[in-house]
Amino acid sequence: MTVSASTTPQAHELTMVEKLRGLPWSIAANVANTIYCQFTFFGSVFPLFLSQLGLSKGQMGFLFSLMPFCGLLAPFLAPVAARFGYKNFYMVFWGTRKTFTAFLLLTPWVLAAFGVQGALIFVSVITAIFAISRAAAETARVPWVQEYVPGATQGKYTATNNIFTSLAGFLSVAVAGYVLGLSHDLSGFMLLMGVGVFFGFVCVWLTSFIPGGAPAPRIAGERPKRNLGEAMRDRNYLFFLIGVGVIIIATTPIGSFLPLYMQEEVGLAAGNVVLLQMGSLLGGLVTSYLWGWAADRYGSKPVMLSGINLRMVAMPLLLLVPAVATWSLPLALTIYFLLGAADMGWGVASTRLLYVSVVPPEKKGDYLALYSAWIGIIGGLSQLGGGWVLDATEGLSGQWWLLSLNAYTPLFLTGFVLLLGCNWIFRSVRGDNQYGMRQFTGIFLRGNPFLAMSSLIRYQFAHDEEDAVRATAQLGEAKSRLTVDELLEALADPRFNVRFEAIVTIARMPPDPRLIKALVEILNGTELALEGVAAWALGRMADPSARPYLREQLDSPYASIRLHCARALGKLKDKQITPLLLERLERETDKGLQMAYASALGNLDARPAAGRILEILYEATNRGARLELALALARLVGDEHAFVQLVRAARRDLGTTAARALTAFKRKAERTAKANVEISALLTASADAFAHNDLNQGIDNLTAALGKLPSAAAPTSQIVLSECGARMAESGAERSEYLLLVLHTLSAGWEV
Repeated sequence: MTVSASTTPQAHELTMVEKLRGLPWSIAANVANTIYCQFTFFGSVFPLFLSQLGLSKGQMGFLFSLMPFCGLLAPFLAPVAARFGYKNFYMVFWGTRKTFTAFLLLTPWVLAAFGVQGALIFVSVITAIFAISRAAAETARVPWVQEYVPGATQGKYTATNNIFTSLAGFLSVAVAGYVLGLSHDLSGFMLLMGVGVFFGFVCVWLTSFIPGGAPAPRIAGERPKRNLGEAMRDRNYLFFLIGVGVIIIATTPIGSFLPLYMQEEVGLAAGNVVLLQMGSLLGGLVTSYLWGWAADRYGSKPVMLSGINLRMVAMPLLLLVPAVATWSLPLALTIYFLLGAADMGWGVASTRLLYVSVVPPEKKGDYLALYSAWIGIIGGLSQLGGGWVLDATEGLSGQWWLLSLNAYTPLFLTGFVLLLGCNWIFRSVRGDNQYGMRQFTGIFLRGNPFLAMSSLIRYQFAHDEEDAVRATAQLGEAKSRLTVDELLEALADPRFNVRFEAIVTIARMPPDPRLIKALVEILNGTELALEGVAAWALGRMADPSARPYLREQLDSPYASIRLHCARALGKLKDKQITPLLLERLERETDKGLQMAYASALGNLDARPAAGRILEILYEATNRGARLELALALARLVGDEHAFVQLVRAARRDLGTTAARALTAFKRKAERTAKANVEISALLTASADAFAHNDLNQGIDNLTAALGKLPSAAAPTSQIVLSECGARMAESGAERSEYLLLVLHTLSAGWEV
């Protein structure tokens, strides 16, 4: 029997408005849940509570393993959760775990009535019920989160959520440390757990306002479709699971027993051990938004690998914290800060990678259930293994170089090696990143990242056009690729001046493929006022990849575009266009294009153009244009820098500059025996006249000397000397560019 589309149940798909409306409720619920967790089963309070009860590390490892092991229930609960509705299923079991947590408040009575063994059984039963309820709730939560958090803002949401939960955790840890510092029995723990249970129920209430999670639509008699086999054949998914598993083994045992390490080996008091979490929370708080922003912008993988590598560096440092020293606590807090930052980077990026790239949304139920089961198995085994290793190595002691050996040393070293292996595993996972790890790291190492970040903030908060133009200009000052996205955004700004400034700013940036592409699109576009500036910017960036696009626009119907493209190609040293520009220079009558072609040919060292450029120079009336044409000729002769220095000096004092240049040339000619007595006398007379600021007399003597000098070996130099000498005699000091060209050619281009 075929069911028509009109009778097929349809799941309600959340609109973007509904999703965004639910995010604040989600964050608020997570804040309340953070307080609950810090005061009950997670954080430093719970292991210290168990230690106060007298449990061994092996027994603690058993209790810690209950929570992850219950994740094995996820594949069996996933279809039930989907049918019942992820939200309903989550709410029921999320409330159940809070309810049973309240029974921990009876622990002192159980301990007094039934002893340590009875208390262990009592706490184990409550922990088991808590773990089962948590596993059931998590089975529903993960696909529900994928439904109501937009993928495009997953990193930003996770980062914002982590900021608020870190603040809540920071405050909770401070309170817990203060309370435990005043208490020397179970009363402090009971007070904290009571407050935690209250916030747990607040969390359940806040969760009710989050949208989505409706029961999955079903046709009567239809069996739910499972995707377990398909998930197990998904190579990308399997590599991700393997990587996550290795991370759990590397970090979970250490994380669980780290409070005891700081208490037993470093010698910190229980209150200070709890306060160490403040360092971790602060590290996460400070870096959370940066990690999320980077993950959304550059992709999950490079951010995730950065977090792993940071933890790999920071974790072994804990072994170097001295025991019972005045600076043990500050040093430990610093390392905890780094670990918190590393864990935040890993958490934000791996979550985003899971939801956005690894798990297909239409198969989220079974994929995420397998994920929960897998991390449950690995998490449980790692907890048991961690406790077993600590019991087995309890008597380990000694010293190796700077490292003090103890029962915890094998866990630290194993974790370091496993984290090293994670780099290789996760490189095989397909992500959404546009950048590799090396490129991603380079973004933060090139330019000034701090100036770049501050300019990003100023750009986002620019109020009017003037502020936006100024902020856009500042984006390029850092010369960092961190600002590329904002510059691309500025190119699309509705305000012309902002777009114009963006092009000018991009021209000062290091070459970037996306910026080059954006400028090429403007060059090929229809906004004439910006096309020429885009061509100039492409030349200014000096990226050879722009050459083909600039060549195409040499045939543009607009002269302004053609001249900017010619100049840009000259700057890019595109010798392929030399014949074309030589041809156009010969027949071009437009003054602006003549200048552009001459300048480009000068940059291209196109020496056959010297004669035509000299003709254009003779006809030019604008002083600035004459100097640019002279520069093009100087480039053909050689040593552009020397000519520019000569022009600058002449602007201050032409006579003295000419005298010094001629004196230097006279010595050069006399050393090479190319100047006879007559030539030397003329050069000396010319230099003396210039020194006394008698420019016309100096030019007359110099012209006479040029007529007696042997011809230069370089044809271009000889052409320039002959033409400029004749024009110099004709115009005198009025056309100083001819004098400067003669002086430059004698210095840089005269050889016989």
